[in-house]
Amino acid sequence: MATEKSTLSAPEEQVDPRVEDVQATPAVTEQVAQPETTASVEESVPAPAGAEEPSRPRRARIAATAEAVETESDEEPQPTAQVDFADEEAELAAQDAGLDLGEETAEEAEQLAAADAGGEERFAGKSKEELVSVFGRMIEEQPVQSLRRDVEALKIAFYRIRRAEVEAARRAFVEEGGAEEEFVPAADGAEVQLKELFKEYRRRRDEFIANLEAEKEQNLRTKLAIIEELKELVNSDETLNHTFTRFRELQQRWKETGPVPLQHVKDLWETYNLHVENFYGFIKINKELRDLDLKKNYEQKVALCEQAEALVLEPSIVEAFRKLQKLHDEWRETGPVANEYKETLWERFKAASSRINKQHQEHFEALKAEQVKNLALKTELCAAAEELCSRPMTLRKEWNRASDRLLEIQKTWKTIGFAPKKDNNRIYERFRTACDKFFEAKRRFYADVKVEMEHNLQLKNEICAAAEALSGSEEWKKTTDELIALQARWKQIGAVSRRHSDAVWKRFRTACDKFFERKAAHFSGIDSEHEENLKKKLALLDEMAAADVKAGGYETIRDFQRRWGEIGFVPIKQKEAVQKRYKAAVDALFDALRGSERDRSMDRFRDKVSSLRAAGDKRLRSERERLYNKVRQMEQEIALLENNIGFFAKSKNAEALVADVKAKIERAREEMAAVIEKVKLIDRQAQEPENNEKQ
Repeated sequence: MATEKSTLSAPEEQVDPRVEDVQATPAVTEQVAQPETTASVEESVPAPAGAEEPSRPRRARIAATAEAVETESDEEPQPTAQVDFADEEAELAAQDAGLDLGEETAEEAEQLAAADAGGEERFAGKSKEELVSVFGRMIEEQPVQSLRRDVEALKIAFYRIRRAEVEAARRAFVEEGGAEEEFVPAADGAEVQLKELFKEYRRRRDEFIANLEAEKEQNLRTKLAIIEELKELVNSDETLNHTFTRFRELQQRWKETGPVPLQHVKDLWETYNLHVENFYGFIKINKELRDLDLKKNYEQKVALCEQAEALVLEPSIVEAFRKLQKLHDEWRETGPVANEYKETLWERFKAASSRINKQHQEHFEALKAEQVKNLALKTELCAAAEELCSRPMTLRKEWNRASDRLLEIQKTWKTIGFAPKKDNNRIYERFRTACDKFFEAKRRFYADVKVEMEHNLQLKNEICAAAEALSGSEEWKKTTDELIALQARWKQIGAVSRRHSDAVWKRFRTACDKFFERKAAHFSGIDSEHEENLKKKLALLDEMAAADVKAGGYETIRDFQRRWGEIGFVPIKQKEAVQKRYKAAVDALFDALRGSERDRSMDRFRDKVSSLRAAGDKRLRSERERLYNKVRQMEQEIALLENNIGFFAKSKNAEALVADVKAKIERAREEMAAVIEKVKLIDRQAQEPENNEKQ
């Protein structure tokens, strides 16, 4: 055999080694021939079809949220948008259940290349039982080598439903008080049937592959026998016509014989073509018949060259490469041509093949480069997710912002393709672990918040009970002090659940209002004392209107306030009017005093700015920053006071308290306006040098 092959001189019968080399790299070709599966299972990280992502038995809940806990807070939880990783987790669940299809055969790859896409849509909307029924019909009615794409899509559709059911059962188990790690999903009859059908599918597929290999071995023996018969034709004593007829029969039998094991293809074809050449060279055949056959072969090979050259325009590089393999098979099956055309035709065919091979090689080199880039991008996303896990977060708003950020990272991950195969599982596990760690920490945080709120509710109920016990007391001074102390304790206790907040607050306010209304009714009968107090307060109001506050300053105002406080109650009918007059008088005194004080303060500040400006821009900027921060602080204080007004406005007889808070807000706004004016003064002073330079 080796001696015979060494005499082969026709370059047209050689197989382009680059074609065989690419065939020997099925791992790369498979990633192109098998597109990424896009079916869906809730709350997980992408694990592409074809076992591109890890398949260890583990329940990942990457997009899991803490809505159930967040609704217990007194702060409205932010809605969490789900990232759909359902298909990938369904693929993992199917692999965990033992439904792995293994390596793809060449026959299955050819079937997939010729099949129409859309297998996933066929199973959308079907129940588990319907999917099992469809699977059974597929096994019985379709060739086993054509089922791979549909089986992949069907098992993902099934486990998408199955995982959703398990997650719902898990949540119900936890909500009923069970420990999450103790949850065991119930057996599923449909899943048992699916696994049995899958075993039958694997049995038939394994049987098909075994028969296919045996058939290839038989084809190899048949073709070796045909080669031996070709050898005998050279030494045959039969007539020319009979010999040539036998030669044609052998050629036809060769074409009709199926494929042989891949490792024997090249040697077998070289040996076959050698003896075909020997037949044409040593048999004294009729020249016209030989020329006619050579012309026919020439026309066929020219057509093959044209088809190979046309593949350059094929949109799909992978499809062009697949078609080129078939053209090479046809080239081998076509007989020799005249010697003057042999070299030219082969070089033409080889040149077209080289272009396709080069495009194919460049395609996979670009694919590898893209996968390396994808690995770098996914590594950055892993680092970002891990950074979120390491942040110390103690507020609900911080957790909500971090959750939104992690969901954005998950969405970005979903848009990135494969990493290199050796790194894909590792980088996926890293990302999945970081996401699981984050949401587990968030779940623990909200569980702790819930426990704290329940404790706060218990404390406030105890305060309510104490206030209710005091509401009937007639020890007016002592009980008033005790209720005020209870109110102070109430403010120190943190928030409670939103669904209990209003009820417990109303209970407490009702108890307090009951006592103070009884107290007010008790003292309303002391009319003479109240009338005397009214005269004193009216006289004090006249005195306040005539007072020169600029001379005495704030001490004068505080003295008026002290004297007013020492005067007792007035008749209830005049209480509001007198209080309004008093508030107006105090406001007028403060306005007068603040007006003069503000002017003096601004004069002093102008001097201070001048000295700071002389000392350098750095100190001036530092002073401006201090004032700016003070403005921000005062804005927050004003917002807090305004919120308190709404808090007190819900209760009865709180007009005086509300009025006092409004006065504080007004004073704070005036003070803030003065600080803003100082900031503007600094800005004007800072701009003067620039204006002078421009002039």
